[in-house]
Amino acid sequence: MITAHSEKESAKPTFKKGFGFHPLCAFADHGSAGTGETLAIKLRPGNAGSNTAADHIDVVQQALAQLPGSSPRPGKRVLIRADGGGGTHEFLAWLTGRRLSYSVGFTLPFETPELYKQIPEKIWTPAYDADGDIRDGTDVAEFTGLMNLQKWPAGMRVIVRRERPHPGAQLRFEDVDGYRLTAFVTNTTRGQLPDLELRHRKRARCEDRIRIAKDTGLRNLPLHGFEQNRIWCLLVALATDITAWMGMLGHPGEQARRWEPKRLRYRLFSLPASLAKTGRRITLHLSDRAAWATTTLAAISTLRAHARAPG
Repeated sequence: MITAHSEKESAKPTFKKGFGFHPLCAFADHGSAGTGETLAIKLRPGNAGSNTAADHIDVVQQALAQLPGSSPRPGKRVLIRADGGGGTHEFLAWLTGRRLSYSVGFTLPFETPELYKQIPEKIWTPAYDADGDIRDGTDVAEFTGLMNLQKWPAGMRVIVRRERPHPGAQLRFEDVDGYRLTAFVTNTTRGQLPDLELRHRKRARCEDRIRIAKDTGLRNLPLHGFEQNRIWCLLVALATDITAWMGMLGHPGEQARRWEPKRLRYRLFSLPASLAKTGRRITLHLSDRAAWATTTLAAISTLRAHARAPG
């Protein structure tokens, strides 16, 4: 959500009881290295729905067009991850028709407690934490064969995760036998359930990308017109991409690759420097005694080497 602190075109009340805009974003996930490009930002009024299939399809189409060698049907080598807002018939059918792999949050039906009782305890498999180790009190199982999925795309699997709420957490009406149940759907046929569930939960890395986008200008839209602010979103996407590319190319294998804008501004972008004019030449002199100077100068040398590389 983007909060609007003044009247702006198409700013509306949001479902989170705020006022502003409700954009949809798509990011390329580069894995545990912690970087990734912004592929698409679709600016929408604050009252836009979370599960509007047409908007999800539009964002995915924009994102696919950004990929190298883009194609309308890139195949299952491209994985689309989304939260429960993407768990609609129309969106999943569209992904299936484009032969895309998907892992999308899914709302369980009201008869879930009865379905849960049909799963033998031995069927539940321990889930993994973010490091790939077994997570205590958390298991996964497949519910596909227990549910009526005739109206859903062929090949869709329903995988359910159960977890004991942490101490102090308030129980919900939909909790079953003291477990909190969440689900996602996928058309991936290979792999163990814990691996597929961990792959889906890594979608949470997009929250890092959203935070970076907000720190790069998406926190507040400065203009009044909707189209003007839409262009602003494109500039934010470009700025986040440049930052991501700087980290990937300038700091490969270093912790600095994971630095976010606030830390970059403090450590790299504020390096003391001076300009020297000699004839028709302007030279930038960076201080080699400042903190993080070594990291900055090494990154500049690496980026220059990439610029000189043939092809």
